[in-house]
Formats: sequence, structure tokens, C-alpha cells
Amino acid sequence: MSDAVDSLSVPMDLSANDPVTGHVRAGDLLWTPTPERVANANITAFMSWLEANRGLAFTNYPDLWEWSVTETDAFWQAIWDYNDIAAAAQPTAVLGQREMPGAQWFPGARLNYAENVMRREAPGEVALYYHSETVPVTPMYWDEFGPAVRILATRLRELGVKPGDRVASTLPNIPQAVIAMLATTSIGAIWTSVSPDFGWRGVLDRFRQLQPTVLICTGGYAYNGKAYDRSGEMRQIVDDLTCLEHVIYLPFGDVPAPAEGAHDWHALLDHPPVAAEDFAYHHGPFGMPLWILFSSGTTGLPKAITHSHGGILLEQLKLQRLNMNLSPGDVLFFYTTTGWMMWNFMVSSLVLGVKPLLYDGNPGYPEPDALWRMAAEAKVTLFGGSPAYADMLSKRGVVPRNKYDLSALECVMLAGSPVSPEVYAWFYRNVKRDLWLHVGSGGTDVCSGFTGGSCTLPTYAGEHQHRNLGVAAYAFNDAGQPVVDEVGEMVITRPLPSMPVKFWGDDENMTRYKDTYFDTWPGVWRQGDFFRVTPRGGTFVLGRSDATLNRFGVRIGTAEIYNVLEGIPEVDDAIVVNLDLPGGHFFMPMFVKLADGVTLDERIENEIKTRLRREYTPRHIPDKFIQVPAIPTTLTGKKLEVPVRRLLMGIPLEKAANTSAMADASALDAFIDYARTQHDYKM
Repeated sequence: MSDAVDSLSVPMDLSANDPVTGHVRAGDLLWTPTPERVANANITAFMSWLEANRGLAFTNYPDLWEWSVTETDAFWQAIWDYNDIAAAAQPTAVLGQREMPGAQWFPGARLNYAENVMRREAPGEVALYYHSETVPVTPMYWDEFGPAVRILATRLRELGVKPGDRVASTLPNIPQAVIAMLATTSIGAIWTSVSPDFGWRGVLDRFRQLQPTVLICTGGYAYNGKAYDRSGEMRQIVDDLTCLEHVIYLPFGDVPAPAEGAHDWHALLDHPPVAAEDFAYHHGPFGMPLWILFSSGTTGLPKAITHSHGGILLEQLKLQRLNMNLSPGDVLFFYTTTGWMMWNFMVSSLVLGVKPLLYDGNPGYPEPDALWRMAAEAKVTLFGGSPAYADMLSKRGVVPRNKYDLSALECVMLAGSPVSPEVYAWFYRNVKRDLWLHVGSGGTDVCSGFTGGSCTLPTYAGEHQHRNLGVAAYAFNDAGQPVVDEVGEMVITRPLPSMPVKFWGDDENMTRYKDTYFDTWPGVWRQGDFFRVTPRGGTFVLGRSDATLNRFGVRIGTAEIYNVLEGIPEVDDAIVVNLDLPGGHFFMPMFVKLADGVTLDERIENEIKTRLRREYTPRHIPDKFIQVPAIPTTLTGKKLEVPVRRLLMGIPLEKAANTSAMADASALDAFIDYARTQHDYKM
């Protein structure tokens, strides 16, 4: 492994910024692992196992990755064997059918995701931690957690829930949600979830597609020190979903249940425990549906992305054990709601014997560094959040290393949107110098990461360390050829176990599924992101390709522009789109949200222009700057570039955007007004 370690053995000194730009540039070396960290890494142990059991010798991560994407069958069989999967029947092959879409993984296998989690049960040990704005960091032991899963699973069976039935939830990020998910999936029913802050229309857009027979819900939630009564919305949802046979209600204060005859959660679980050895899991094929996640649905109905027991199990074991370097006993935290795939990622750490830390509430309440106090108390090993959360910390002047003992912290993970070089550097300045910053890109599509890397590799500002094991991700040019050091479309050329088995409700030919991922190159998955692979194997994800800024033949990723704005304190946020106009003309406006009390002026505009020209090209400079009160985003914080572009091209709101999928639908008002009143780009 020696050649996987750069000659620099300690993190760089970030006390002095670049005197010209005032911030770290993309590609600057920020951290390298020590030889001790490399020697103790899970990936190193895996390579030793491969040598001892397969006669395969690898000296570094890039070589291992290359083998993992060329010898697909051998790699995934090794992952199965290395993790000792609990299965009622063993597979007869790795791939029965290998073409995409429709690859058939591990034919003959019969297993259950929840069983592989529950075999980690250890009385007297902590299963998970939970915390909220009103509840301190609290452990839940297996002595309570394990029996609760089996009792609820047994009660669901008694209520008539069968394998393949859908069980829907609007619970917040609390232990009951994890218990309900495992109980549901243990009996072969299919789990689906949205967070309780979803509007009624957003919930129905999702659940109507699935026709669930059971809804598990609560009457409200707490956020930012305030209790929110959701009883009206829940009654509307229950009344609409005539498919429901049972409603299970977790009491919230004195808010009444949303339906007559609803089962009280506590009464339902007030039954004698079922011994672990007496509980029967439902075993099914590798591709048996496990849960259904939803795309953001920004311009239409959200896609009901259906994942499998085997695919999620195998992928999460590979991802978390090898690419995330998590081990039994570690504590994993990621700030998420139950409506984002990162919740499924986080609770899946139970399958490794890792202890997930659940948090329900505002990450900046009652003080901006609340989550870092929590991380110190729980001795968090891996701390995860979104770039938007990191930006909030920076703007509020939070310096966790000055207040908290973060000696247990080994890794910070950022996911959800592109991360600027300056945000990378912020963590080394303010959290910990000897910190592995793991930044990657993945998606709800696979409930995993395509890129990320390894704790055995250096970290460079703005750059993902490498592609994850087994992920044959490349940048394709327009001719469908892989390119290096050029911006192209991110594609996956080999199947992955956690690719969706289907979209729920799609036709028998999987038309919507094929149109989503395989419309450009047959047999090749197109993710829809601009992508660049560096000569050393690192990657950059540069924004959605359907929001491309194509000016004079040059494709520009929106992330490139947003990265530059990180160093301008007056700019809180921005969104940029490019309109193709008749006659080969372009119009590229940038809409900016500025700090409180700041008005857009020539000085701010010139600062943005200067930085874009200096760090990229003149083509990156917008044609016009417009100040707006808010930037429209999805509920998970992704900017709505495509809906904004559609609005500016004159498409009506109801066709341009799905407002129920937005964090704040009123954020579009300024764009609607601009499209109606401005004519400088209409020809």
C-alpha cells in the first residue's frame, strides 16, 4: 500500500489563504493519510483477504478499483463471501442476466435484509442513539430495540399484512421509524417513507402511486423550538387513501389520531416479546422489493424507485465497510429526514454493527453548533451533512474545534450537491486538521454513492478522491467515448446490485425506467450529471446535465459558477440558467440572494465577473444579475434549475414545476414575475 500514500504525511497548513483569490483553489492538496491509518484501514484488510483467499495482490486503491469494475463477477462474489451474508439459500451464480436494464443478480439466493440487520442483536449493547431539540443524546439498547421490531412485525402479520404489501410512513427521524422499517421488511412487506413536514399534496403524489395498505403516522413534529400540528393534513391524506386498511398512530402531544379506529402505537407494541430464535423472517429472491424511494419530482410526479433486499444489503456492506471505513462499534451520524435516501443509508449501518445516531429537529437550534455538541457527546466517528449545512456553519462563524472534544471523529461526509473547494478547506480550518473529508456523489436511484473514495487516498480541494468500488463510472463525450480531464456525461457501464429493480407502476416494458437512464446509449446508464475524471483518478461532479450552460459550444457545469460565489460574503445563494434563443443566441441570467440588508450593485456584480473570468473563462460570466428574495430548492436542498429555465421560457407554472416537491413554493414567485415582465431576452 505504500504507493497509495503521498509523500506528505500530515495535513497542509491552511492558516494562510491564497493572497490573490482569498480562498483555496480546486485541486489544492488538503490532507494525506498517515501510514498507520492506511495500515489499519478496512480496505487494507480486504486486500489482504483477497490475497489470502483469491491469490490476488493489489498495492493500492486505484488498482483494486480497476479490478472491481473489470472482473464484475469475481468482485461481487468476494463482497458476498467477505461479509458472510445470512441467506436461506445460496446463489448459483453472481449474474444470471447481465444486460442493463434488467440485470439478474445472485440467482437462486433467498434472503432478507432485516434478518441481516437483526443478527447483530447483542443484549446489553447499544443499538442506536437518538437526539432531538427536546431529548438529549439517548441510547436505545438492543434489549428494547430487538424485541420491539419482532413484536411490531408479528402484529403487522396479525393485521393481515402480506409480503409485497406497501407500508407507508410519515414518522420523523426517531427510533420508531427504524423499528417500523425493519418490522415491515422482515415480513416481506415493502417500506416507503416521507418526512412529516411534507405537504399533503407532496405525500399524496407519492403514496397514491403505491396504494399502501398501512399508514404509520404521527400528529406533528417539533422544529426550531416550535411544535407543528399536522392533524389536518393527516386527515386529508387518510381520507384520500381509500386503499388503507389500517392506520397506526404514534401520539404527538394531545393531537388526535387522523382516523376512527386507528391503532395506538404503544398499545400495538404492548405485547409479550417474541424470542429471536422463534421469529420467522420472510425469505425471497435477491431482487425482492425492499423499499420504495422517490425522486424529487420537480417537474412531474416523483418516480417510485424500487430497491431490492439483496441489492441494498450488498451495496451498503460494500460502501460503508470499504469505502466509508466503518466498523462495528462506530457511531454514524448524518443530518437527514426520513424522506431522503441518506436516512436509508444511515440506518443501514446497523447491518455492520455500527450505531446510527438519529437527530430530529433544526440543525442550528438552539445554537448553531448544536450538532457538534451532540457529536462530541455521542463520540461520533463519521459526521455527515449537506454543503448547505456547511455553508450555514461558515456564515455563523462556528468553530467546533475550539469548543468540543472531537477526538473520536475520523471522517466528515458531505453529500447532496456539489461542494466547493472553500467548503473543503473550512472543515480543515474549523473542525480538525487530521480529518478524512469524504465527499461523493450518488443518488436516490441506487441509494448509494458512485464516487467517494477511500481513507487511504489524499484529499484535494473540490475533488472526489475516486470512484467507489464496483462502480464503473466514466465521463462520456457526445460520441459515447470515455474521456479523461474533459467534461462529459456521467455514465455507468457495468450493472450495480442496487440499481432499481423497477419503478413502481411502470409498464411491463419498463418504459419510464429505460427513458430515465438508458435513453442516450443503449445498455449504458446515464446519470444526468456532468462529470470529469482527473488523470490521477479523482472526479468532479459539475451539476445536472439537464441544466447545462452551453455557451458557444462550451459546456459549463453550474457547480463551477457556484464554487466561485463561496468566497463572496455578500452572496448567500444563487441560481444560474442558460436559455437557447433563436438565431444561435444565448441568455444566461444569474439570480442572487444576498445577505440581509445588502442590495445588488455594480461592485458586487464586478466582483463576481472578475472571479469567474480569472478562475474559469469569460463564457462563465452571466449576461445579467437579478436579486431575488429566495432561491427555489427541493425539500432536500437541490436547486431547481430546470423548472426556473422552463418558467423563463414561458412554460406555465403547473407544467414547469411540481411545487409540492419544493421547500418553499413561494420562492418561484420572483421568477414568475421576471418572466412575465422582462423582455430583454425574448426575441
